[in-house]
Amino acid sequence: MNISISNIEDLPRAAAEFVAAMGDNRHFAFHAPMGAGKTTFISALCAALGSEDEASSPTFSIVNEYAVAPGGSDKIYHFDFYRVETVEELLDMGLDDYWDSGSVCLMEWPENALGFLPDDTVDVRIEVLPDDSRMLTV
Repeated sequence: MNISISNIEDLPRAAAEFVAAMGDNRHFAFHAPMGAGKTTFISALCAALGSEDEASSPTFSIVNEYAVAPGGSDKIYHFDFYRVETVEELLDMGLDDYWDSGSVCLMEWPENALGFLPDDTVDVRIEVLPDDSRMLTV
């Protein structure tokens, strides 16, 4: 499946289209070069999933947690594995607890956590096109 994103104003539509296609999947790995818009798209995606929390890059904390509804018990986990340098860092996080939570898990820089991602992870690629639009491929 491909979702085109013309510009930043197009993000809510693209995120809604992505949500409609998610099905029962809960684990999504976003692959894209630096500056392609992974965090920006994930922020729009969190809003489309019903979170009122402001999604931001968890580069230094590695994982951010967002409530799906104000005061709600449903969560979205947003990972950024960019700064992960050792296997021990991943093991110390207790990733299995996140994977087994039933919550949506959105992962940036999944390449740094290969071997630790759930088997049912859906790969999502974001490509920057020559006209500066984006193509999201699931």
